Amino acid sequence: MSRRNLLAAALIAPLLLLVTLSFLVPLGATLYRAVDDSEFSTTLPRTTALLRAWDGKDLPPDEAFSAIVEELRNAQQNQEAGAVLSRLNFEETGLRSLLLQAARASARLAPPVKDGLIALNPRWGEPELWRLFKRATGPWTSLYLLRSLDMRPTDKGIVHAGAEDAVFLPLFWRTFEISLIVTVICALLAYPVAYTLSILPQGWANAGMMLVLIPFWTSILVRTTAWFIILQREGPINALLLAFDIVNQPLTMIFTRFAVYLAMVHVLLPFAILPLYGVMKGIKPDYMRAAASLGAPGWRRFLRIYLPLTMPGVAAGSLMVFMLSVGFYITPALVGGSGDQMVSYFIAFFTNTSVNWGMAAALATLLMAMTALLVIVARLIVPGFRSGNVKV
Repeated sequence: MSRRNLLAAALIAPLLLLVTLSFLVPLGATLYRAVDDSEFSTTLPRTTALLRAWDGKDLPPDEAFSAIVEELRNAQQNQEAGAVLSRLNFEETGLRSLLLQAARASARLAPPVKDGLIALNPRWGEPELWRLFKRATGPWTSLYLLRSLDMRPTDKGIVHAGAEDAVFLPLFWRTFEISLIVTVICALLAYPVAYTLSILPQGWANAGMMLVLIPFWTSILVRTTAWFIILQREGPINALLLAFDIVNQPLTMIFTRFAVYLAMVHVLLPFAILPLYGVMKGIKPDYMRAAASLGAPGWRRFLRIYLPLTMPGVAAGSLMVFMLSVGFYITPALVGGSGDQMVSYFIAFFTNTSVNWGMAAALATLLMAMTALLVIVARLIVPGFRSGNVKV
């Protein structure tokens, strides 16, 4: 390898290391955690071996009853049963109580343990329960991904949740609906702002750009908190409306979808303005003058020449706004109501509150996959992407 190649590799190596550690490794860990199912086999290894050898018909051998009771008791004594209990209880509510009852009663269960467990709770005599345990022996599971799509695995196949029980599909729909509306609003507001900045004298354009960048440099939490204060029933907006007799009583603006749209557009608008401004600044005015000299009216010059030339900027800005929108957490959590929360809110809930990392990873994986699919679709149908002028 030449000296120049070695130098180039040395310069690139820190960037590759950063990308690997900050993106590829967390991404791989998330994908792995979404399908990992090692809690049962790690905590109950002997039971796992017996269930994997079981054909799944009728009840497992008597040794499986003795093994699960003994290993549950040992895990409880060593404070290692929490993960497997949470995993099983997530798949079917009530299994934590069933297993803890068996662990507490293990010392007084006389042989044969099978008869004692069934006498303790008839559920131990149901083959469906043991088939559920067999599914939990891993090493991989589709449970979390299916639950994220309002489905669950059973002995009879995959079962879909009813419309009244569906939680996550409406959540994904709400997330993409909010993100799409915010993206459209940002694009509509950014276009005239970017155009005005692009035709101003350089001094005025620099001043206008500073007005765009100052909010851009301000913390998202600070900007969202400001809207939280402004939109209160006792806030300045309601005070002005009451002072000018526009309304008779304070409006409810906080904890609404309107507040979510307003705060998110405020935060994300610079991401739409900056790409548009860069594209518009590079468009030569000669094109518009040539069209005018040929007799084209203003609206036709805009639709046939200027708009197509600016579409790469529209596409790039819209893509940035949309991809940032789908991952928003702080803004909807602070100014939105319970019906305005997005997928990221539940990812945080499963990570920090219920400590269900498998479910959090599954939601994150599906959100990433759906967003990537939408980006691919955008490359196929949006002119700015299809022409190859926008790189993503």
